Formats: sequence, C-alpha cells, structure tokens
Amino acid sequence: MAQDATPISPKILREAQNAGDDAAADARDEVLGRAGTGEIVEAPKAEVDAKAGKDKWHRFEVNVWITDINTVEFGIYKHQRNKAKSRQFTQDMDVYAEVKENGERTGLLAYREQLWKKQEGFERRLVLKMFGEKLNWRATMDLMLARSVQETVGARGLAVQTFAINTNDSDQVVYVSRSANKWPLMAENFSFFLMEGGDIRFYRLRQDLYTSIGRDYSLFDAMGNKIAVLDGKLLSLGGKWKCKVLRQHADKQLMHVLKMFVGMLVFNRGCRKHVARLARDVGRGMLVPKLQRQEADLYMNPRRVR
Repeated sequence: MAQDATPISPKILREAQNAGDDAAADARDEVLGRAGTGEIVEAPKAEVDAKAGKDKWHRFEVNVWITDINTVEFGIYKHQRNKAKSRQFTQDMDVYAEVKENGERTGLLAYREQLWKKQEGFERRLVLKMFGEKLNWRATMDLMLARSVQETVGARGLAVQTFAINTNDSDQVVYVSRSANKWPLMAENFSFFLMEGGDIRFYRLRQDLYTSIGRDYSLFDAMGNKIAVLDGKLLSLGGKWKCKVLRQHADKQLMHVLKMFVGMLVFNRGCRKHVARLARDVGRGMLVPKLQRQEADLYMNPRRVR
C-alpha cells in the first residue's frame, strides 16, 4: 500500500522558490556571458516579456560618483543655485550619487558633508537626502545616534544602527534597524515596516554575504518571500547597484526606502564603527551624550502641548 507523502512546510516551499529564483538569475547571466563568443544566444524570456511590457520587475540603478566633478555640482556658483532651488539643500550638502530608471536620471542622493566628516562624538551625524532631477526634495535618512547607542548597549557592544526615513508622500517616519542577532562572519539583517491606511507591512533586508563580499542585499516580506534584489557591482570604482523590485510591491514609499537604503550602504561601515565607538565611550564615562536638536525632535511626543 502506498504511503501518504510527508507534507512540505510553507517555509521549505518559500526557500525552494527563492533558490529557484537565484538559480534562474545565475543561468541568465551565464547565457548572456556567451554573447559575443560566436554562439547564437536567444533573448532570455524575461527580456522578451520586458519588450512586450510584461517584465515583472521594476528596476532602478544607483551610481555613486568618485569625485565632485559632475553635471550637478560642477561650477563655482552651482552649489548656491542648488541651495536656492530647495530649502532642504543646505550649505554643506554634497551630491554623491544618482538614481536612474529606464536609462533616465530620476533622482539625486546627497549628504551633509561637514556634519559627517568634520564633527566628532554625538555632533557627528549621517544625514542623507534624495532629490528629484530639479532638486525637489523627496526623502531624508538620518542616523539616529541615541537609538543606535541604546540598541548597541542592549546588544553588549555589537553595533546596531537605526535610521529614520521621512518621505514627501507619507506621514510615517520609517525606522530601519540593523538586527542584533549577528555572529562574526555571518550576514547582517535590517528590518522596517510600512503603514498604509490600516495595513502594516513588515520587511527584512538580508545581506547576501557570499555572493559579492557583502554588497548584495535581498528584500523579504514577513512571510519570507523574496520580493526585491539590490545587486551591488563589485568592480565599480565609486559604487553601483542594479536593483529590481516585484512590480506588485513597488509602491512609491517602498521605492523611496530602498533607494535611501542603497545610498546609505556607501557609509554603512563608517556608521557601524561610529556607533560602536560612541557606545564604548559612553560606557566608560569618557563621553557625555548630547543630541542635536534635529535628532532630538524626532524623539518628541507628537501629542505634547506646544
């Protein structure tokens, strides 16, 4: 008598699906690599579907420049004109990357250079901003020092960064946090959630450590389904990421969060060291914490009497 098949758990099915997606991507790269060797290479099905308007992915790129000589800031008066276009473009703002979609530049990433490079202790903060092509403000990402040090103290010295993201199309402050569940030589994870109406969506960003020395990340929903890939190019000089998000998930708020997260990766190691040093110095009594007003405001009770 035939025995009933052992039921397969949903977790195993999701892992199999994700593994299949990765294998398909690898096979596609292998086929494309044979182009130009004399072999006849048929267009992959994903490209055929894309030409027919059926590409299931929304794609974007983030290109990090290695110098300040670029079309946005080049010229002695260019910075002042940029500042005049947007109140969010402060005096110490440095544009360091561009966002491209469908081959066109759709965004610019900048950071407050003096605040990050010239300050020390709790005065040193990472503040990233994203602008449109005409320098209209879209999003800001702040390294939350007090929250990061709190989590680092709780993790007994393991650096746990927390970032706050504000976007121009949502009232929610999105907090992106590194997980304290981290062992040496193991991948890091970040998590965040988005609110829309009465719905809450949870996400996890996992570092794909063994594919590109830590420059790749995959985005998973709360059920463990892979819904986005942030593919860091190892040989790029400044930094380059080719990213794709399943179209049914690629709403404006999630896209802003992912673009800001990719822009942060250039500073990720520096942020981690900075937070670990702050937590160590506070723990030894060598540093008296004092927050800047801009960060302190983000912790204030929104219901307080003003």
